[in-house]
Amino acid sequence: MKLHEYQARDLLQEYGISVPPGRVAENPEQAAMIARELGGRVVVKAQVLVGGRGKAGGIKLASTPEEAREKAEEILALRIKDLPVNKVLVTAAVAIQKEYYLGLTVDRGRKQVVCIMSAAGGVDIEDLAKKEPGKILTLPIDPQKSPQAIRESRGKALESFLATAMPEALVVETAETVLNMYRLLKDKDCSLVEINPFVQVEDGSLIAADAKILFDDNGLIKHPELEQLRNAEEYSHDEIRAREAGLSFVSLDGDIGCIVNGAGLAMATMDQIKLFGGSPANFLDVGGSSNPQKVLTALEILLNNSELKAILINIFGGITRCDDIARGILLAMEQIEIPVPLVIRLIGTNEKEGREILSSAGLVAAEEMSAAVKMVIERAHGES
Repeated sequence: MKLHEYQARDLLQEYGISVPPGRVAENPEQAAMIARELGGRVVVKAQVLVGGRGKAGGIKLASTPEEAREKAEEILALRIKDLPVNKVLVTAAVAIQKEYYLGLTVDRGRKQVVCIMSAAGGVDIEDLAKKEPGKILTLPIDPQKSPQAIRESRGKALESFLATAMPEALVVETAETVLNMYRLLKDKDCSLVEINPFVQVEDGSLIAADAKILFDDNGLIKHPELEQLRNAEEYSHDEIRAREAGLSFVSLDGDIGCIVNGAGLAMATMDQIKLFGGSPANFLDVGGSSNPQKVLTALEILLNNSELKAILINIFGGITRCDDIARGILLAMEQIEIPVPLVIRLIGTNEKEGREILSSAGLVAAEEMSAAVKMVIERAHGES
């Protein structure tokens, strides 16, 4: 789950990290009012869940409240990478002396949290990693150690690491910021906590001038308080509907729809479709439930895709019963038109009953997965 910058700033502040004063505005008048309260120059920043705001004209300086209103009006009229700008963040402009990059993320290969540091802050870190990888420094952090344990050990490894990229006078304060970021990452099950740029201002202090936070979706069940931070624009209508129905759904670029039970089988199904020359249109896991309504909802979601040429329902019955899946298929056929070929594979719990239900409606279910995959590809290509 992604956050807007203004939401990420609030979390950083909650964890003791300094940010420039500011608030979010939903219209130009609010932007002008915030600028008036802040006094002096302000920065008006588009709030969208994609990068490249500055290049797209989504970040502008304003010297007066009236200019802030004008800049906000311009930004709120933008679409950035096809996303409309519905809010702007208005913050006090700061006199930046030096920019750094600070980030914490999970290195799944090493099974560790990694601190990423660069003296080249304010730039696209992905591009920097490709063009000048030597400017990016990394330090693994033992996930068994708590932020308090690292702090009590004086964080010597962390401080030595930071000292390779910044003046010694800034190291202790930066180390404290990293430890607070680490506490946030562990407390909220984040997959990324990033400050870019982390800036030194005129008085020598350090503040987070921009922030990005991603949550591990698998950890959200532990944090009901984060649900209010969810942004609808991160998800398509189909993804929202799937989540509400208890389905795991991800849209892809292919033309063969997939309805499968179990994430592993879903991945294997997509792999086989690619292996035999097809292209999956989605990942969709109906889970372990035996609710026929889920099959109806899954088919409705898939059929919203105008590029769809065929659908494969691949069920390996365990907790999920094949007869309930069969009933769901018939329920769907009664309530909606399915204008593309439908290939079904059922095996496992109550497969005999499931096949009989389908047979009574003139449908046949394959037993072997590869045969079903080859059949759906043929039908998607208009072959017999």
